[in-house]
Amino acid sequence: MNPATSLKLGASAFTALWIGWMLWWSGSFDRVTIIMLASCGAAAGYGWYRAMRWQFQRSGLLPRNQHPAKPTTKR
Repeated sequence: MNPATSLKLGASAFTALWIGWMLWWSGSFDRVTIIMLASCGAAAGYGWYRAMRWQFQRSGLLPRNQHPAKPTTKR
């Protein structure tokens, strides 16, 4: 498994655990609460993924983004 895949799985686990913890902590299982906490959990998981990706690229555990060269085909 490459590091990017394990990072994505870790972010998914973080999101699921965050949503579960917030639902348990709030004690309310209304539809609006679940939708609100799920959307906040998705945002928190994405933020965690981006922050960890940036840190891992900075420390050399993930390769830096290398954009492919633009094709130079002329027609």
